[in-house]
Amino acid sequence: MSMTDPIADLFVRIKNAGGRGHETLQVPSSKMKKDLLGILKNEGYIHDFRLIASDGHPAIEVVLRYEPGRQKKSFITGIKRISKPGCRVYASADQLPRVMRGLGLAIITTDKGILTDEQCRKLKVGGEVLCHVW
Repeated sequence: MSMTDPIADLFVRIKNAGGRGHETLQVPSSKMKKDLLGILKNEGYIHDFRLIASDGHPAIEVVLRYEPGRQKKSFITGIKRISKPGCRVYASADQLPRVMRGLGLAIITTDKGILTDEQCRKLKVGGEVLCHVW
């Protein structure tokens, strides 16, 4: 059975693993997922990720990041897919969303690659709003 929205699947797997307190999770590999996870790592939402082979297929192992303390609380409180395959959402450079009044981030795909909303404002570029993370 084919997956219609692999990016939403990645987000759901991250939310579910974080909610259950798992240290790592595995997702099927793609260039878009590697770029998204690279942004999440640079912004401090996940600890790390690496490419592996799972049952002969390329996969990505994601190491989640938790707040220190007795109870495991994930750094990713929420992640929401904005632009979906059935309804794409675009924003120009001056209309980029602010997530949680600047406490979260929006991930945007542009002609310069996949960037955060802050990077897009600096470069003055717009694009497709993939998701909000807080």
